[in-house]
Amino acid sequence: MEKDLTEGSVQKNLLVFSVPYLISCFLQTFYGLADLFITGQFNGAAPITAVSVGSQVMHMLTVMIVGLAMGATVLIGRYIGAKDRESAAKAIGNAVTIFLIVAAFLTAACLAGMDGIITALKTPAEAVSGTRDYLFVCFVGIPFIVAYNVISSIFRGIGDTKSPMIFVLIAGILNIVLDYIFIGPMLMGAKGAAIATVFSQAVSVCIALLALTKMKLGIALKPWDLLPERETVRAILSVGIPVALQDGFIQISFLIITAIANSRGVDVAAAVGIVEKIISFVFLVPSAMEASVTALTSQNAGAGKHERGEETLRTALVFCSVYAVVMIVVAELLAEPIVHVFTDKSEAVVTLGAQYLRTYIFDVFFAGFHFCLSGYFCAYNEAIYSFIHNICAILLVRIPGAILATRLFPMTLYALGLAAPCGSLLSTLICLSLLRRGKRLGYWH
Repeated sequence: MEKDLTEGSVQKNLLVFSVPYLISCFLQTFYGLADLFITGQFNGAAPITAVSVGSQVMHMLTVMIVGLAMGATVLIGRYIGAKDRESAAKAIGNAVTIFLIVAAFLTAACLAGMDGIITALKTPAEAVSGTRDYLFVCFVGIPFIVAYNVISSIFRGIGDTKSPMIFVLIAGILNIVLDYIFIGPMLMGAKGAAIATVFSQAVSVCIALLALTKMKLGIALKPWDLLPERETVRAILSVGIPVALQDGFIQISFLIITAIANSRGVDVAAAVGIVEKIISFVFLVPSAMEASVTALTSQNAGAGKHERGEETLRTALVFCSVYAVVMIVVAELLAEPIVHVFTDKSEAVVTLGAQYLRTYIFDVFFAGFHFCLSGYFCAYNEAIYSFIHNICAILLVRIPGAILATRLFPMTLYALGLAAPCGSLLSTLICLSLLRRGKRLGYWH
């Protein structure tokens, strides 16, 4: 159902919007963690590495799709805030058309480049076969990933995050059940994890499509709204492409770090893969805040209520800071037990993972700042700002830092874990500078 985010308490709206979104992200990440956890209970380091490497590739594709869909969320939100239902319908129709094309292209490109991806990531020889099986199944399922995320972007644009939460809850439960069946009794390993994931996503999409056709959204979508309109497509892509590229480059930097880890042996590869999964879970709150800032600020900007957008940003920044401090304390005190949850087959993996986690965890503090600020920039169609700070962080700090850490400190993963937080620190400083520049030039009005 459509929700007006331009009225009432900003703090309440942020909470009401972000909590279901957070739960949705948690469930998606949880059943990704379930793949790794269940694989680790029945298999050794090689299948764990196959699932961790394959899931990182899929995570990169997913965040890029979500980033591209951000353009639809922003445009729909602005029209909803301005009470322009006809233009909102056009934005929804054009988004569907754009993503049909995206799904077809990505599926073909990924299947064609699968072996090249495995080679580029320096996947350990023991894990190559499992990684190939995992990626093939997931690449075939790309249309379901795209469909789910474009439908979710539509719901977020109209202020509804509860419906996507229900869709992903059903998919998550089904995924875990199928994981135990395919990976356990059927001994399908990494391939079983991929089949469970894709089948669950397909079910989620079917339910979401049914809901989209049955629910009263307050918007009358007509067949001709699907016909591409230059200005509407431009408006969606002007936000979506920079966000998708920035998220893609971030994930590429993580994959480069994964490749570095993979070249150091299967234990290091498994440790880094496990911690990357843990970090993706920790980052759910900053990600939810980013999406919430974007959606709320978009509607308020469309309604001309810019001061509410500023208040939304401030509230999200405070929340992210408090959350980050709690997560850092927990990780420093409980690093070994946290990593141990995902494997009881190798103490070396646990030790290396704990080292990596104890330094990597600081990234959540700085990332909370630049995530929220990026969401604010996107709401005002300045997604290029987000692209700029992320590219600078990746090229100047994340990748060079990871390479340097590996060469100077080859016996531990403490230094490698510092590459990400140092990059996020640079991003935060750039974001604050761009925010002041935007205020001076009147971009936020």
